[in-house]
Amino acid sequence: MNWLLVALGGAVGASLRYGAGVFLFKQTSGFPWTTWWVNIIGCLMAGIFFAYSQTFPVLQNEARLFLMVGILGGFTTFSSFGLETFQLLKHGQIALASGYVISSVITGVLVLALGFYLFQWLLHTR
Repeated sequence: MNWLLVALGGAVGASLRYGAGVFLFKQTSGFPWTTWWVNIIGCLMAGIFFAYSQTFPVLQNEARLFLMVGILGGFTTFSSFGLETFQLLKHGQIALASGYVISSVITGVLVLALGFYLFQWLLHTR
C-alpha cells in the first residue's frame, strides 16, 4: 500500500512540475529559472509540511509518504538541476552555473527553514 501512496503522489507532483514549466515560468534567459523556482517552492512546502508533522504526528506515516516522498519528490527535480548545471558548464558559462548551484542550495535551505519556523510559530500561537 505504501508504494501506491508514493506512486500516486509522484504522479501528482510530476504533473504539477510539468504544469509549472508550461504555464507559470517561461524560459527567458540562460538561467534555468523554472527548475530553480520549482525547487525553491518545493523546499518551502517541505518546511511547512515538516512543521505540521511535528505538531500532528498522524502526518508522519502514510501522509508523509504521499505528500513528501510522492508529491514533493515528483515536483522537485534534482536530476534537472544537475543536467542544467552540466549544460551551463559545457557551454562555458561557469559563472552562471556557479550562481545557479550556490543560489539553489542556499536559498532552498533558507526557504525550507523559513517555512518550518513560520508555520511552527503559527501552529503554536493558535
